[in-house]
Amino acid sequence: MKRRLFLGSASALATTLGTTLAAPAVWAQSSPKLTPLRFTLDFRINGQVAPFFLAQSAGYYKDEGLDVTLDVGSGSVASITRIASGAYQMGLGDISSLAEFHAQQGGTPLVQAVYQYYNRAPFVIIGRKDRGITHELQSLEGKRIAAAAVEATRRAWPMVARKMRVKADYFNWVTTDFSARDNVIVRGDVDGATYFHDSALSLFSRMKMEELSVLPYTKAGVNLYGNAILASNQLIQQNPKVVAGFLRATNRAIVETFANPAAAVAAAHQREGMLDQKVEVERWKITAQYVGAADTASHGLGDVRKLTLEQQVDEVVEVFGLKNRPSADGLFNRSMLPTQAERMLKA
Repeated sequence: MKRRLFLGSASALATTLGTTLAAPAVWAQSSPKLTPLRFTLDFRINGQVAPFFLAQSAGYYKDEGLDVTLDVGSGSVASITRIASGAYQMGLGDISSLAEFHAQQGGTPLVQAVYQYYNRAPFVIIGRKDRGITHELQSLEGKRIAAAAVEATRRAWPMVARKMRVKADYFNWVTTDFSARDNVIVRGDVDGATYFHDSALSLFSRMKMEELSVLPYTKAGVNLYGNAILASNQLIQQNPKVVAGFLRATNRAIVETFANPAAAVAAAHQREGMLDQKVEVERWKITAQYVGAADTASHGLGDVRKLTLEQQVDEVVEVFGLKNRPSADGLFNRSMLPTQAERMLKA
């Protein structure tokens, strides 16, 4: 799904940012009581991001003195560059992409992660059993796997290959558009495709689950953090209370979404009337496995283990041949997180 992208080109970023960073954005208050805040999603509105709409419709952002605008995104790269350029103050974007951005940018970070939304990246390859793909990653050898030209799951594959001690060309990539991915699997043009696990419901509605094998990257011992809530360094420096307030409200909604997914999906449906609420509740159930992954039982939602993040940075630097190694401390700023007690999920 095109909502999950790593940074593809340092030169492209430099061009984009060079034209947009010249004039820092200025955010004036829209009313005496509420501070406006523009937030970019990483992609379209669905169950994956339902907590943000629950926080908005339930008035949690207003309770924090914020007038939040939630805009549809166009991928994790766009989220990072939108924030870095000043077009948005906060957003949702992939933390590995942010590590690559920091390595290319150098100097004081323009954007930092402030709340880890996906405690584990939901990277999977889904294959057809009738093509010999089992629940073992080794069954992918020599197969034809569809993916977009530049997207997170495809770009992360070399990390899995290293863990498996196989070559990166263990199977054959077939480049296709995101919109055609389900079609090429259903028709049998390919043996499988890359997905964010919670984005594969469209495929599951067209093929029986017993016909498919879902192969998560975590099966190979690749533990990657996924999309995080990001904030501009300008906002963090000038008004950290705004960031902290946004995180408190969002965290409150995330905890409530775990308890009552239907209410959060209903809030998203208010904004996007075309959503099938039953389908989106099922989508959230998959998302929840990654948002509330095992680590959160000890440190709560939104936080990271420094060693795990450092290992992820090392993987990104080595796999993508980056000249600079970004600092894990510069990448993730936990100073504005809600209290750990607020971030703990009830058993």
